[in-house]
Amino acid sequence: MSTERARFGMIHGRFQPFHNGHREYMQLSLARCETLIVGITNPDPGQILEEQTSAHRHLAESNPFTFFERLRMIRESIVDDGIALDRVLIVPFPVNHPERWKYYVPRDHTHFVRVFSDWEQAKVERLRAAGYRCEVLQPGATKEVEATEIRRRMSDGERWHDLVPPGVARVIDQLQRDQG
Repeated sequence: MSTERARFGMIHGRFQPFHNGHREYMQLSLARCETLIVGITNPDPGQILEEQTSAHRHLAESNPFTFFERLRMIRESIVDDGIALDRVLIVPFPVNHPERWKYYVPRDHTHFVRVFSDWEQAKVERLRAAGYRCEVLQPGATKEVEATEIRRRMSDGERWHDLVPPGVARVIDQLQRDQG
């Protein structure tokens, strides 16, 4: 692992919802770059493709929040953590369409990825094959928070607030109040 800070670094995910594991991922990556680009994948439900290495990521029930709602969650977390907003850029990132990546992020950035499954390993391989620098953070770490579990708890009326940053809980609570 290199100790030199990248000018631009990038993390990406569906963030359905943005949870404490994502928050840790963001903080680890911010320490490795000057400016962090947070790419929200599956920004457009009409462009989601089925992925062989992840059986659920294309399903509507796995993608309940819009791009804008997820952007709000991430922004609230950044503000709550006292991170300067000029250090983080939030963009859509069409992860299933490598031919479009150049339109969303600079070529000279470093992707930071945490590998917990075949899906993340496939992303690392695809990013590297496309010529992007890719650094695996915390190789061998295990995933402690699952968005699938958070969505299940929300659906079943169980406790979930402690699995997400406070700003995310506020955004989701507001969305639920607005839906009445």
